[in-house]
Amino acid sequence: MAHLDDLIATDIQAYLQAQENKSYLRFITCGSVDDGKSTLIGRLLYDSKLIYEDQLASIEKDSKKSGTQGDKMDLALLVDGLAAEREQGITIDVAYRFFSTDKRKFIVADTPGHVQYTRNMATGASTANVAILLIDARYGVQEQTRRHASIASLLGIRHVVVAINKMDLNDFDQAIYNKIEVDFRKFAKDLDFKEIICVPISALDGDNVIQRSERSNWYQGPTLLSYLEDVDVEERSLDSPFRLPVQWVNRPNLDFRGFSGTIASGVINQGDDIIVTPSGKRSRVKDIVTFDGNKKTAREDMAVTLTLEDEIDISRGDMICGTDAPAEQADQFQANIIWMDESKLYPGRQYLLKTTNSNTPARVTTLKHRIDINDFSEVAAKTLELNEIGVVNISLSKPIAFDPYKNNRHTGAFILIDRQTNATVGAGMLNFALRRAQNVVWQHMATDKAARADQKGQKPTLLWFTGLSGSGKSTIANLVDKRLQAIGKHTYTLDGDNVRHGLNRDLGFTKADRVENIRRIGEVSKLMLDAGLITMAAFISPYRAERQSIREMLSDDEFIEIFVDTPLEVAEARDVKGLYARARAGEIKNFTGIDSEYQSPENAEISVNTVDMSAEEAAKMIVNYLLEKGYLKNQNDEP
Repeated sequence: MAHLDDLIATDIQAYLQAQENKSYLRFITCGSVDDGKSTLIGRLLYDSKLIYEDQLASIEKDSKKSGTQGDKMDLALLVDGLAAEREQGITIDVAYRFFSTDKRKFIVADTPGHVQYTRNMATGASTANVAILLIDARYGVQEQTRRHASIASLLGIRHVVVAINKMDLNDFDQAIYNKIEVDFRKFAKDLDFKEIICVPISALDGDNVIQRSERSNWYQGPTLLSYLEDVDVEERSLDSPFRLPVQWVNRPNLDFRGFSGTIASGVINQGDDIIVTPSGKRSRVKDIVTFDGNKKTAREDMAVTLTLEDEIDISRGDMICGTDAPAEQADQFQANIIWMDESKLYPGRQYLLKTTNSNTPARVTTLKHRIDINDFSEVAAKTLELNEIGVVNISLSKPIAFDPYKNNRHTGAFILIDRQTNATVGAGMLNFALRRAQNVVWQHMATDKAARADQKGQKPTLLWFTGLSGSGKSTIANLVDKRLQAIGKHTYTLDGDNVRHGLNRDLGFTKADRVENIRRIGEVSKLMLDAGLITMAAFISPYRAERQSIREMLSDDEFIEIFVDTPLEVAEARDVKGLYARARAGEIKNFTGIDSEYQSPENAEISVNTVDMSAEEAAKMIVNYLLEKGYLKNQNDEP
């Protein structure tokens, strides 16, 4: 039973009772690569006597095979469990470990130091109360040190331990320690940390980790573990407003209807009045059902099912709140965001915004600025790249219930998901609702789209022509327009070049500007359809994500994608405007097909091969498609 709490062997019931009454502390280790994060956690686990004998034997064996400490036992292998981590000697994924002392229970997240895995560090920090930020005494404060400190501050961590590691390699030189402390405190003075404490340690040898080191007699502060045992992180009182994001409507039979989720904040009691957002409906708590039976009261972090005294409509995505302080609702926000994808953030592109209990289509409408992690200055930017932090405005397709992140880390946090790949591309914190989100409402109009369409005897439709420059999009769109006019239909054509003379004259041809160009055209096209028109839009529109977002803005069957499929060599040979020649000569940058990507449609409704058919034949085929699908006639028309 070596390396286990002695109490387990003598009185298991007393041990379990002692564990039950201890408080929890969640903390992370972070910092630059190879600063000793995994070794530190291994040291804490080892010295806390929570390693089984077979684990110890395995680590001793693996240290000889994969260790990086020579003849010494490599404690980092306790948490570096992936084969790739052991081969490279780095942390890739977030590793969670549990350990306990006589005073407290701990859940620690060992987060990676490499820049490309910064997203994993943010994941670990999102639930932590304390951050242990390791700094290699040989190198001092690094860029990744500043990045991790900034993310920890953004994610609401208010207590930071700066563990200045590998002091043994500098003979515990106090001057080196003092310089690193001054440098970090100077950098962090504008961060929202409540407390910063610096500790000189050697994670490998255990100096000042659990026991005070004789090699640093000049240091008078606490050891790392003693600080973790005593730090007070109960900043949020149980008096916080009650929030239960509904994750599941529980209907096991006809006699039971409950609303399940994990309490995000506050306390709920049997008999309390509640209000549901966004519906605003009210009721009273009848029962609080848990895995361990019914309770009279429940608090933050408990998984519960509430039954109510009234039959009111509540769905997944709603939030049950206390009536004294219900959550806010809005569909437009200012937010901080950490970008986590190698593909850049482009304002105007549509993503999915996921909160505690709902997924909502969302757009980053404005990138206000990027934050320079070196001095926290605001840097003008049109995009965000991997690991960059920015301040953005976000618009949602419908209102959601929320709290500002500074008030509630659960209901104020979100992630952004790429709609094409389902990858998590960003994590963010909602700061506040934009005033226009509360003041701007839809004005009801007596005449609607259906009435306008019926008057014109047609179905409002957007014909979206996409293809390379010179493929013939505008030519075919014009011919379709003429044919529709000839049979009495009401139409309008939006052309890429023409629109850039007015509405989009402020936009260039960078990827960010192209995304915004198509977003604006989508909004204009939607208005055209609301007027009952058949609308032709001829735009290169090189990215599938933007074409898909336009499709999703409209009703079913209103978007018809027409791929004008012309090979690059054919389009370049035509070169009516001489643009390809200029692009080849380097006079035009970001030219689609030359130095900018074109993503061909995968499931276009109509594909036009301009090598095999003329523009007139293509136009005739498109009009025939509209006739066959019923877009051009109503009950009084004949084709």
